[in-house]
Amino acid sequence: MNKRLIFITNDDGYRAGGLAALIEMMQPYGDIVVVAPSEGQSGMSSALTVKTPVRLRKIKEETGLSIYACSGTPVDCVKLAMSHIFTRKPDLLVSGINHGTNTSISVIYSGTMGAAAEGTLYEIPSIGFSLCNHSHNADFTACIPYGRMIIEQFLKQPFDKRTFLNVNIPNLPYNEIKGIKFCRQTRGAWVEEFEKRTDPHGFDYYWMTGNFVNHEEEAEDTDENAVLEGYVAIVPHQLDMTDYRELERLKQTWVVGGE
Repeated sequence: MNKRLIFITNDDGYRAGGLAALIEMMQPYGDIVVVAPSEGQSGMSSALTVKTPVRLRKIKEETGLSIYACSGTPVDCVKLAMSHIFTRKPDLLVSGINHGTNTSISVIYSGTMGAAAEGTLYEIPSIGFSLCNHSHNADFTACIPYGRMIIEQFLKQPFDKRTFLNVNIPNLPYNEIKGIKFCRQTRGAWVEEFEKRTDPHGFDYYWMTGNFVNHEEEAEDTDENAVLEGYVAIVPHQLDMTDYRELERLKQTWVVGGE
């Protein structure tokens, strides 16, 4: 019988501390193949590389663990791996552990979650993990036991193959995390500004800054609230973004040509 096959990727690059923690977290569950970006690819969402060649090189090969670096985006990593590395479909795709939160609207921009969404297109059960700490030297110690709790539950009760999970872990020691909550996505937005600067040659350039604005701070059932309260937040997402309630309303109220 084949051992369970686990596909790991991320958007912070194959050298990231969060990736090392994710490998450690997943090693008890099967053979691991890592295909991760050569460099950081944060904020790439589901972007593809279409104007330059994508390169792949093997970094490590040992029993139960292979690591590849891909010059492209997180979604490139998934597509390339499925096309040229795997000879059978992985049993699970796990993305992360991201350096920084992916709650609320951040799920739309996240390369970590873009890779998880792409895994769902291949009908691979996919989970994205994030730690609410952007530091390069973030401490992922608490992520490993909580991540394993989630994986153990998945193995007992798999989620729908059309769904991918977004897991956000608060930046707290293990004994200060209150538990795990299932949540909905917070309604919020990043308010971006572009700071104008001048380079040493006298040319202007712009550097993006911004702050997250929570539009429902009092809501108790959201991912943003759960993390702020010290819980691990799990939000199930799906690729079908159709608003079915609005679809039915439009059918009933709009007068347009066609059927």
